[in-house]
Amino acid sequence: MTSRFAGIRSSLRPFIASFAVALGVVIGISVEAQEAAPPMGLQPPTARDTHVAKIVSFLMPQNHISGAALDDKISGRSLDLFIEMLDPLKMYFYQSDINEFNRYRNTIDEMVQEGDLTASYAIFNRFIQRIDERRHTIVGLLDGGFDFTENETLVTDPDLVNFPATPEEASDRWKRKLKYDLLVLKDAPDELETVQKKVEEDKDKPEVKDLPAYNPEAVDKLKRRYARYADRWKQIDNDDLLQYFLTSVTSAYDPHSTYMSPSTLDDFEISMSLNLDGIGAQLTEKDGATTITRIIPGGAAAKDGKLKTNDVIVGVGQGPDGKLVDVVEMPLDDVVKLIRGPAGTQVRLAVKSSGVSSVEELLITRARIELEESAARGKIIEHAVGDGISKLKIGYINLPSFYSDMNSAKNNVADYRSSTRDVRKILDGFRLEKVDGVVLDLSRNGGGSLTEAIGMTGLFIDRGVVVQVKNPSDSVQEHPDEDLGTSWDGPLVVLTSKLSASASEILAGAIRDYHRGIVVGDPATHGKGSVQTLMDLGERLLRNKRANYGALKVTIQKFYLPDGESTQLQGVPADVVLPSLIAKMDISEGDLKYALDFDRVPSSRHMVYNQTPPGLIDELRRNSMDRVARDKEFLDMTRRIDLFVKQKENKEISLNEEEFLARRAELNAQKEEEEELLDQQLETEEVYHDNFYNREVLSVTHDYVEGLRKQNLALAR
Repeated sequence: MTSRFAGIRSSLRPFIASFAVALGVVIGISVEAQEAAPPMGLQPPTARDTHVAKIVSFLMPQNHISGAALDDKISGRSLDLFIEMLDPLKMYFYQSDINEFNRYRNTIDEMVQEGDLTASYAIFNRFIQRIDERRHTIVGLLDGGFDFTENETLVTDPDLVNFPATPEEASDRWKRKLKYDLLVLKDAPDELETVQKKVEEDKDKPEVKDLPAYNPEAVDKLKRRYARYADRWKQIDNDDLLQYFLTSVTSAYDPHSTYMSPSTLDDFEISMSLNLDGIGAQLTEKDGATTITRIIPGGAAAKDGKLKTNDVIVGVGQGPDGKLVDVVEMPLDDVVKLIRGPAGTQVRLAVKSSGVSSVEELLITRARIELEESAARGKIIEHAVGDGISKLKIGYINLPSFYSDMNSAKNNVADYRSSTRDVRKILDGFRLEKVDGVVLDLSRNGGGSLTEAIGMTGLFIDRGVVVQVKNPSDSVQEHPDEDLGTSWDGPLVVLTSKLSASASEILAGAIRDYHRGIVVGDPATHGKGSVQTLMDLGERLLRNKRANYGALKVTIQKFYLPDGESTQLQGVPADVVLPSLIAKMDISEGDLKYALDFDRVPSSRHMVYNQTPPGLIDELRRNSMDRVARDKEFLDMTRRIDLFVKQKENKEISLNEEEFLARRAELNAQKEEEEELLDQQLETEEVYHDNFYNREVLSVTHDYVEGLRKQNLALAR
């Protein structure tokens, strides 16, 4: 099912837009204009709102892993986050507004502790005022026309610009943004029709080159889009504003701590109790767009195979013929509701790949994630290197998640399904077939059950501490594998990527600390080493759940490896690094604002195996680098990665029509190459996908087995 909590912090920022776009241009409007009337759904703060603010201000310092006080530091961060949530691209507020808001910089902490929500209402009402100013001018600006032969650029990184100081500066910024929008629509003629048109009708549309850069259909589309965008903000109610503001406060502690309003908690509980399913993808809001952050193994999207990480959903329809709804500026929660539905029904998605202007329609049948589809799978591969004389049997295990049938386990069912049990069976089969080494593929594994991660690590070590957990009191608890013996004591390679998170990092890190095997893949894993819990505020405040005061999701623990290093932020480093496009994407914990720091606790006592002699690791790295440097497909991959990085680092877009369209054509071709790279590294259908990347993983494994044998260290034969 579509993850309700994927990027929950982003889901509480409903309209942040790369097309944050929506709201027109200020021309000659005084910064000192009268405050706009409150939005239609917004009333003065209620007694409940006041109580909620007070209890959140009490629970965060008491329960957050940092133990940090709600002080001036958190206050300043809260202000910045709240302003960023409303105006991430610095298109609406003036610098004078920000200067005025700074009077709250060191007082939000005291205000929240007293239940005073004045700051949130003052800032939000000023935002609505600026929206109204732009809404009244945008029609005239669009009707006035633009010169697309000018050599102007649009700065795409908001960190590189300040808030506009004058109406003239704001007008110039919006002129550039609207020129960009019109050029994008010219480059994507299928969007000019609105997403309700069928893709099969595209053949009847004029060619791109025949479309003027500035045309009535594009203008009308932008006018409608901006009007809808403004209307949505004016429908904000007390629950919404409380959620946005208090989440700015909680996210000042770390990006995974959030506040859920009473209405959001109601929706969450209903969704958990109903038989609702989805496409099997995690969604987040990114710069105003509903973006795919992960395809869940075993889900409907994974089976369909066409939806990719970083794809943007621009329209959602029900069934093959249902009307497509434009979701470009829609809050993430509303998009999720459109995508969810009973298993067996169909949902139609209008999708744009990142950097590509054309829209593709996908028809996906909703389904529950079947355990069998996301379960561990194994395969034995005969692998040869060099002259092919030296052949080894390598057991390859594909593990998409750390899963467990918790209900069956709770009811003491004798043979309940779990990832540890399934991997143990696969290893039993590998031993019978006398494999020479084992590869455990966690490159697409985003985590799961901590118990399963501990149990599975125990399949490869005799016994000992697998992970340490620190609580807000700074007490540290060791979680050991207590089962004597192993299921595999021979050469072990753990394959990871920047997508390997949480439980995956615990297993990979423990194997590394025990010197039990080697880690191969991206330079480091994802870097999420924290645990969250959901606190019902009504229960906390009134000792019962009859009154709904919303809920607080707060980070209460951090993970540490046996040697004492946290998996937080830095992740688990690879012993042998392979070139990877994923490694260059901004998708790790460190890419989130105010992520918790890396730190250490004392090392636990544990065994140290002799499976990673330093000389051998150095040899493995040299051999791999030499093969990669001579491999045509890896060389081509490196070229594509360099192009991706160069484009990512480019913070300006030309608004000259000729240059823009030429660059777009180049990017579209580049995007197709990037999709090929991702397919090669993240293929989901096969246990082992035979491509140059995975063949190099096997070659590293081959060298590792042979190296251990030369030193009489390889076992399990």
